[in-house]
Amino acid sequence: MRRILAVDDDKDILEVLQYILEESGYEVETLSDGHYLFDRIRKHHPDLILLDIMLGGLDGRELCKHIKGMKETHNIPVIMISASHNVSDRVLQSNGGPDDFIAKPFDIDVLLHSVKARLNHAA
Repeated sequence: MRRILAVDDDKDILEVLQYILEESGYEVETLSDGHYLFDRIRKHHPDLILLDIMLGGLDGRELCKHIKGMKETHNIPVIMISASHNVSDRVLQSNGGPDDFIAKPFDIDVLLHSVKARLNHAA
């Protein structure tokens, strides 16, 4: 079973993501505090990370750069999620950027398609 780590400071969003993804056959771990991201990655070895851009006092884009910049984690696909639609092009084109971007509110089919595509590409 493929493991997904969903990181968002909105617990309602995490519940929705967990439900959708588990119903689609994924094992889902959630995290509402980005400060513990790398501890959770080391502990659970996710196959993919869903990462919100705005995480309270943290910037998900910076966390993504750290994920993509570390030898141990650079190959984990990262899909960024944000209500800020205008950042999608800048985020995807930046060095150390995510593998994909999904705008909130997200379409379930778009989410599942992106997750499946990124997992297949990484396999």
